Amino acid sequence: MSEKIAVCVISGGMDSALSASIAKLDGYKIIGVHFNYKQRTEKKELESFRKVIKELGVIKEYEIDLNFFEQIGASALTDNSIEVPVGGVEDGVPITYVPFRNGIFLSIASAIAEKHNATALYIGVVEEDSSGYPDCRSNYISSMQNAINLGTKDETNIEIKMPLVNMRKSEIVSSSILLSVPLEYTWSCYKSEDEACGICDSCRLRLNGFKMANQIDPIKYKDDINVTC
Repeated sequence: MSEKIAVCVISGGMDSALSASIAKLDGYKIIGVHFNYKQRTEKKELESFRKVIKELGVIKEYEIDLNFFEQIGASALTDNSIEVPVGGVEDGVPITYVPFRNGIFLSIASAIAEKHNATALYIGVVEEDSSGYPDCRSNYISSMQNAINLGTKDETNIEIKMPLVNMRKSEIVSSSILLSVPLEYTWSCYKSEDEACGICDSCRLRLNGFKMANQIDPIKYKDDINVTC
């Protein structure tokens, strides 16, 4: 019986680290894929990715550079002229949404999966407790799976797994601790690379998740913030 291989999209954040850990628990050999797309915290996220995959014991890793997101802008994550919001979760699609980012990530990850005869692709999207990103919806990911399998070789059959899609951040924190995910290596902040700001949308969601799970976030925050703002 051949070994099971899964390609895991790993940003360096808490969600994708847990998703990859679940893939390992499911019995897959892991190929880690990370994207450098000129995001504000690119250097820190890459550092986090490298630490996470070392703990996971991946069989291969890919670090993909995508410069065009900076060219098209339209997101506070890739356009420094747009401020990252710090006033709480926005209604609708937030300015931190990067146009069709997950669709592009999944397409590239699928090419890697086809090369290595992987049968699964794990992505740590979260629908219920996310920031309103349209490319995190489960029906969208399922549609991408159908399109990917139509556009690859007949013998290629990739299942896109999204084990976190219906989880809340508190459940993600609790599950990460249960599976010994190295949360101290993960990074969620949209604004800073040295100390997490604690006030951007992503930091707020993360901190609130730790608070609801009755846990203390192990990463360093500006002014030693350790509760939700």
